[in-house]
Amino acid sequence: MKKQTRSLVIALIAALGIGAAVPGAAVAQSVKSIRGADVAAPEAAVGNFKPIPDQAPIQRDYVQQPPLIPHKVDGYEVTINFNKCMDCHAWSRYKDTGATKVSLTHFKDRDGGELSNVSPRRYFCMQCHVPQTDARPLVGNSFQRAEGLR
Repeated sequence: MKKQTRSLVIALIAALGIGAAVPGAAVAQSVKSIRGADVAAPEAAVGNFKPIPDQAPIQRDYVQQPPLIPHKVDGYEVTINFNKCMDCHAWSRYKDTGATKVSLTHFKDRDGGELSNVSPRRYFCMQCHVPQTDARPLVGNSFQRAEGLR
């Protein structure tokens, strides 16, 4: 590495405080919302909430919103080789299970070409579709549903 580049990297590390903590020492950080308000971090900790019980499909709040998952997904396996969601939501199974079928948009590649199977970009469902829990919001929210969806 050139001496000038090395010096720049060292200066950047020092400015950011990277590596400044003493090994083994706990560093307490406060969590701030986007609006700058303090957020109660323990409430957001994993395990402090429970999945909601199974329910009917949840109404959407804006156009192009991915549907929310209205049921528990604990233990669902979604790997490169298997997708548990497709047991119920696949086009070949949705009528038997009463589930919502996978949208046609999930069968298109990034150029808009039609595919015979779910696109790899849409295969990992919980990237966009999220299960619901009883967790309280970290900050207040005054969001209103889209006018056309009221």
